[in-house]
Amino acid sequence: MRTRTFVTAALLAGAALFGTAGGAVADSPSPSASGSAEGPTEAGTSFRTATPVTPGQRATAGASTGDYLYWAVPVDAGQRATMTAKVTLPKAARHGAATWQLDVYDGLRRRQACAYGAQTRAAAADAASVELSCTLRTVRSWAEQSSNDPLPGVYYVRLTVTDLPQEDLGLPVHAEFGPTVAGTGGAYAVDGKLAAPLVPGAGAAGSRDGRSASPEASAPASGKRSVAAAEPDGGWSSGRWSDRWVWTAVGGLLAALAGIAGYALTRGGGRPSRVPPGV
Repeated sequence: MRTRTFVTAALLAGAALFGTAGGAVADSPSPSASGSAEGPTEAGTSFRTATPVTPGQRATAGASTGDYLYWAVPVDAGQRATMTAKVTLPKAARHGAATWQLDVYDGLRRRQACAYGAQTRAAAADAASVELSCTLRTVRSWAEQSSNDPLPGVYYVRLTVTDLPQEDLGLPVHAEFGPTVAGTGGAYAVDGKLAAPLVPGAGAAGSRDGRSASPEASAPASGKRSVAAAEPDGGWSSGRWSDRWVWTAVGGLLAALAGIAGYALTRGGGRPSRVPPGV
């Protein structure tokens, strides 16, 4: 009876711990941003002049067909980013189909492959618009130097037309860009982290502990937000915390309870009583 009561109490404690851990993971704030807040109304023309966009914002820009449009998005460890773009094509008569492409580069300017999404699309001569998207792999907090794994930092997004009739160059277009991020939890967590996220100026003179200079110091006098100042809401985490710690602690505690329960079930009723000889 005592053993059955102990096993029941251990099972109830394990269920309560699982419920608490699940609640802690579910109640933890998601790093993703929701909504489609109004963002910048222009785009950069190179990596150095890329316009910073916060996840959840909707950036717009007017341009000419053939221009290169650049935006910069901060993506932290444990996040999976999706970049979407829509190009509204000119109503004027065009001479043929045009192929548009959305490229994503990390802080080291390495081109990142899309896990899924329509990164390249062709728009017919009579199409009113074309939409593109690219969902990156989950950003890791640390990776081997020889790998091409995405790392936390600023990601550059480039939108341009790659193939079209020569006569259509220079026609006006309207571009919309919106990044979103979603947290993946401890399933993709790794041991180790970068000393600093891959952002412009992270190793520049005047920085402290390898971190970039303050946004106020790096912002240009014109008031435009610089790429170096772009960071996620709440700052960079770089893998400091993961719900993998919660599940590791819960698993260790349940293993200890299982060991105690197994010992209680197999130890028996104690030493047998001595029986006098000849009885």
